Amino acid sequence: MFPYVRVDLLGSAAFTAVQSDLKGNIAKVRARYTSHPTVSATLEQLVENEKTEKKRVATEGLMWLLRGLSFTCKALQFAQANQSEELATAFGKSYEATLKKFHNFVVKGIFAVAMKACPYKADFYAKLAADPAGGPPVTQDKLNEELNKWLAALDAIVTRLQTFYETGGYNKGF
Repeated sequence: MFPYVRVDLLGSAAFTAVQSDLKGNIAKVRARYTSHPTVSATLEQLVENEKTEKKRVATEGLMWLLRGLSFTCKALQFAQANQSEELATAFGKSYEATLKKFHNFVVKGIFAVAMKACPYKADFYAKLAADPAGGPPVTQDKLNEELNKWLAALDAIVTRLQTFYETGGYNKGF
C-alpha cells in the first residue's frame, strides 16, 4: 500500500523546497549508480567506491537524502504516536530532532514557514487512505497498520545507513 509517502500530499507550496531537495539528492545517487553500476550494487558500496574521488557528489547526496527521510519518518512517527497532535507539531518536533542542527538561520526560517503550512492531519491521512484507482479508501485502522509497518521499515533502513555513515566517517567534509 505505501511504496513511499509522497511529500506532495502535504499540499503546500512551502514543501516544494523539501520535495525538490529529496528529488535532487536521489538524482545524485542515481547518476553515480548509473555511471558505476559494477561497483554500486548497494548504497554502501556506492559510497565506499566514491571515497577516493575529490568530489563525492553521491555520498553527499545520499547523506542529505537520509537526513530528509529521517525528518519525514520521525515526523510521521510522532504523528502516529500522538493521534490528537496535528502534523505541524509533529513535523516541528521532528525538525528539532533531525535537521535543525545542520541548517543556517535562513534555512531554519524556511522550515519554520513550512511547518506552519502543514495540512490538517485528518486531511493528509484521508489522502493517504485514498485508493489511487478510485475505489473506496482504506479504513483508519488499516491505514495506521500499514503506515506503522512502512515507517518501521523506513526507520530501519535510514538508521542502518546513518550508522554506516557515522562509523565510516562518510559524513565528514560536507
